Amino acid sequence: MSKDRISKEIESKFGNHLRSRVNGILIEDGKILMIKHLMGNGKMLWSVPGGGMHFGQSASENLKREFSEETGLDIEVKAYLFIHEYLAVPLHAMEHFFSVEKIGGKLTLGTDPELYPDSQIIEEISWMDINEIRSLPNEALHQIFWGINSLEDLVLLRGYFNFENNSLK
Repeated sequence: MSKDRISKEIESKFGNHLRSRVNGILIEDGKILMIKHLMGNGKMLWSVPGGGMHFGQSASENLKREFSEETGLDIEVKAYLFIHEYLAVPLHAMEHFFSVEKIGGKLTLGTDPELYPDSQIIEEISWMDINEIRSLPNEALHQIFWGINSLEDLVLLRGYFNFENNSLK
């Protein structure tokens, strides 16, 4: 099966090396802010805002930048929650999750400055409740959401997680 243009761009920019990422869990009024990413070959992935860390910037600075780029929101970074190892070759990342609080800005569908304008992977932004998240198939949902029973489950997670990384088998 040949790879489509988006798949090639994702692999070129983010693949075949270990990345350090920061991610923010923003919950308001019983809903969590989610972003739909195109993953190529007709696949999509819903996850929370976040992205790769820039050398010389703290995790907090990186997460504030990522939120601004992807959502237009200004945030305050609160508690460090957990780390998740994401491994789906060619992607491999150590993802640090934080709880965050909105302090300003206006919700707007953003872009990924690491990608060309015709290769953007951020497709949609949405506030979702637990029922909406649970209605999505696992393959379209970040692994941290598999099997949770409430959004509060996410902010109670602590430690290291490696959910269903089939690439290790």
